Amino acid sequence: MFDPKLRGIVYATAAAVLVTGCGADDIASPGTGGNITINNPAAPPPPPPPPPPATVTAAGACPSIADPQGLTNAGTISGPTGSYRICQLPNLIKVSSTLPKLPGVLYSINGRVNVGCDGGFTAPTSTAPVNSTTVGCSTPLTADTNVTLTIDPGVILYGATGQSWLAVNRGNKISAVGTAALPIIFTSQDNVAGFNSDSSQGQWGGVVLLGRGITTDCTVGSVAANTCERDTEGAADLARYGGRDNTYNAGRMSFVQIRYSGFALATDKELQALTTGGTGSGTILNNIQSHNSSDDGAEFFGGAINMKYYVATGADDDSIDIDTGAQANIQYALLIQRAGRGDAFMEMDSNSNGSDTPRTVINIANFVGLQSQSSPDNEGSSGANASTFFRGNSDTTLINGVISSPNNECIRMDGRAATPATLTARSVVLNCNATKFLGGTGFTAAQVATIFGTGANNNSDAFTTSFSSLFINGANETGVRATDPTTFSSFFTLTTHIGAVKDVNDAWYAGWTCNSSTATLGTSVTGLCTSLPTY
Repeated sequence: MFDPKLRGIVYATAAAVLVTGCGADDIASPGTGGNITINNPAAPPPPPPPPPPATVTAAGACPSIADPQGLTNAGTISGPTGSYRICQLPNLIKVSSTLPKLPGVLYSINGRVNVGCDGGFTAPTSTAPVNSTTVGCSTPLTADTNVTLTIDPGVILYGATGQSWLAVNRGNKISAVGTAALPIIFTSQDNVAGFNSDSSQGQWGGVVLLGRGITTDCTVGSVAANTCERDTEGAADLARYGGRDNTYNAGRMSFVQIRYSGFALATDKELQALTTGGTGSGTILNNIQSHNSSDDGAEFFGGAINMKYYVATGADDDSIDIDTGAQANIQYALLIQRAGRGDAFMEMDSNSNGSDTPRTVINIANFVGLQSQSSPDNEGSSGANASTFFRGNSDTTLINGVISSPNNECIRMDGRAATPATLTARSVVLNCNATKFLGGTGFTAAQVATIFGTGANNNSDAFTTSFSSLFINGANETGVRATDPTTFSSFFTLTTHIGAVKDVNDAWYAGWTCNSSTATLGTSVTGLCTSLPTY
């Protein structure tokens, strides 16, 4: 066999001869006498495929939890990453319990799982303790059940049926606090089994947090009497929220992925990855990824919402939907649609009672909304017809944002409420189709353009994006003067850039999120959204 080292010497010698024979103005011409034929070596073989993921082996049994019903050992389930012990949650968690991370264990949500019983519009006033081990949700309560479901970092829960969902009722809490290295994952049975593709969606309900914040569009009570309550969309059994406490604490969710959610509980009534109803400012929400929800990425009904570091990939309707009197502050958001799917990046106030108070008030800072260059002019289930939709009793302020939907209109406003929706934009840039703006009842497209105000307040409706790695600011984004978001809410952090990601060093989104064809979000400890991690 020809020695590779010797072959390299021959090539180098031949190259030297060619160079020596050519002066500064000479060109070695093929086709003249004395040609030298060089047979290039064959291309190196492709690198070996990566090793298969670690194989998980099902645990021998389910762990014990504090709830007296315990976890039901429902057998095992297998998928590409191995086999797992199925530990099914009880339909009612009666006492505070912790789900530990254990090798080979998955926690199953079979149907609706209630965290505690609903304590009602206001907390029951009796000081007598509730016997949490025997009380049922149909029993009149003399005090809140005060159940907290704690989920340890790295735990994976899945919906065993389409109508599976987790309801954290009023007077109870969730503590789902993962870490960047060990995020908590809520997903579907098909995801566990390895059946999912990047177009899968709507395979289970989602996570619903219910509180005593102020809401509008009452199911029972009235806005005028300050007794307004609403029912969760599509829930066959009452999942009620509302009250008078916009500081309500429903617990904490941090470093969490919610995948393939949005099952329709009733006709045109779908849950989201994350739904809040009347939760308050005491509730902590940060570092949450919604992936391939068949409805909205997240929807917030009433109450007061503060959230940072939100990623919505592949929502089939709106990436964020805020309505029924919510008071919301959201900072650092990546809203990325699947090609050819999705509706608006944002839909603000979709309630039907335009004179109800309080008005929905939204501040969103440092965000990016991305629609594929190849996507058509999308219209999801709510028919926003534009990439952002502002209507009803809503007052929205957008700060330091980039909206990029080259084949879609960027902003639509509808003014049919008694007092029309308002929009304030500061350091917001748009990359849209030629129409750019749409009106509705009460607004013309020209009026919407004037409200946005290109050329003022660092706004532009003719922006060319220069993102690297899909959403990281490039030269054009860096060149836009930012607005201090802390002047609009003390919840916000001072930033000096527009968009969600300042530069390659600002990788707040990486690690704890999963990747898909919709968006590669950097190095991921959980890998592809279509698979489970094996940490």
